[in-house]
Amino acid sequence: MTTAPLWGWDEIVGAAGGAADGGVPKCGISGLSLDSRGLDAGEVFVALKDQRDGHEFVTGAFERGASAALVRRDYARKPGDGPLIRVPETLEGLCGIARAARARLSDDAGVVAVTGSVGKTSTKEMLRACLTRLGPTHAPEKSFNNHWGVPLTLARMPADTMFGVIEIGMNHAGEIIPLSKLSRPHVAIITTVEPVHIEHFASIEGIADAKAEIIAGIEPGGVVVLNRDNALFERLAAAARAAGVDIVSFGEHREANVRLVKCDLKTDRSFVEAECGNGRIVYSIAAPGRHMAQNSAAVIAAIEALGQDFESTIHAIGALATFGAPTGRGAREKLRHGSGSILLVDESYNANPASMRAALAALALVPRSEYPRRIAVLGDMLELGAASRELHAGLFDAVAEAGIDLVFAAGPNMKALFDGIEPMRRGCWAESSAGLKEALCGAVVAGDAVMVKGSFGSRMGPLVEALRAEATEAAKSGTAKT
Repeated sequence: MTTAPLWGWDEIVGAAGGAADGGVPKCGISGLSLDSRGLDAGEVFVALKDQRDGHEFVTGAFERGASAALVRRDYARKPGDGPLIRVPETLEGLCGIARAARARLSDDAGVVAVTGSVGKTSTKEMLRACLTRLGPTHAPEKSFNNHWGVPLTLARMPADTMFGVIEIGMNHAGEIIPLSKLSRPHVAIITTVEPVHIEHFASIEGIADAKAEIIAGIEPGGVVVLNRDNALFERLAAAARAAGVDIVSFGEHREANVRLVKCDLKTDRSFVEAECGNGRIVYSIAAPGRHMAQNSAAVIAAIEALGQDFESTIHAIGALATFGAPTGRGAREKLRHGSGSILLVDESYNANPASMRAALAALALVPRSEYPRRIAVLGDMLELGAASRELHAGLFDAVAEAGIDLVFAAGPNMKALFDGIEPMRRGCWAESSAGLKEALCGAVVAGDAVMVKGSFGSRMGPLVEALRAEATEAAKSGTAKT
């Protein structure tokens, strides 16, 4: 990727629709940041108003090396402040920079936008890995997929980008349309539609309609990639046809354009054979689970929709041989534990019924010859509305099918599942994740495979850190608990 400054001063001021105040930055603009604590020298600090007003941290951003700050017109300059870009509203100013970044891409560049109830981030990361093999690729480092994350991702996109990958999420109807129109993708992927954020919708059909909003921003002649195995496929396809957008489908369905012919699931890898328009591709993914294979089929569909030939598609998909699941989304870690080891599966970033079932199924792939005991540490799945307790209790069959030996559960809704499990398989239930720490760390022994999963708001991440710390202490002692 280019080493030139991301933005020129006059260029970024004009893109933001702002007015410069306080001179010109001493160095080139290397990026943009919303976090004054984590910005790199040379970045523009964007003072958004969210849970706190970013204008409180402008001066601190300059102390940490910010090249400039994007602020409201009425911001009162303080001692230590450097060059400012004054705009009516900072979010709109950021969106202006995002539009300019998208507009300056070459005509040969391709942009892919990804949405869906499950698999957005994994699919985005797969696309990043594969497209990087074909040219300079830009994608968000984190799950920046909301009303500020999408414009930030676009604003950070270098002018010489050949492939842009944008992740778009939503909690409510109407949220995807402006983000899709801002991104102007050539290809849009809807990974699947499941009852996620269902408390904000009257039905799962409403969720499908909200996901279909991504079609609104697709460039003329563009393509939407849809999951042929999903029950809402026809509804999504109808929305695409009404908008005059071409459809490419993926999945195991016999009519899928990119069809999964074979999927051999191993403990830490998936071997896949897929049939697409130009032939069959045989490849591996350095991550387990049928859901990962499904995501990879969507990636093949997107690469072909971007106009890549068969040889380029094969070359690109080869990147998945070293692709690992992202942190918090299935990342696996072998930790020394006393005289043995444990396998820690970090699924702590988010959860819904579909992803919970997929994670449990992936845990079941771990051979008992290597890790004799399977432990599931499950936190509440949030935003499921009136059906929440039913959906939690409904995971009983997935737990049983995965052969889970011990369940630790956190949250009032997950208690509905915990209470239905045989007493011998109950580890501990607590009102919150913090209440599980002592019992969980005390129960885990060498030879355990432990998967931690829950919605972000259930705060399961600290349990992952606690298990790492416990393993470190056990390793120091050199003795394993039994």
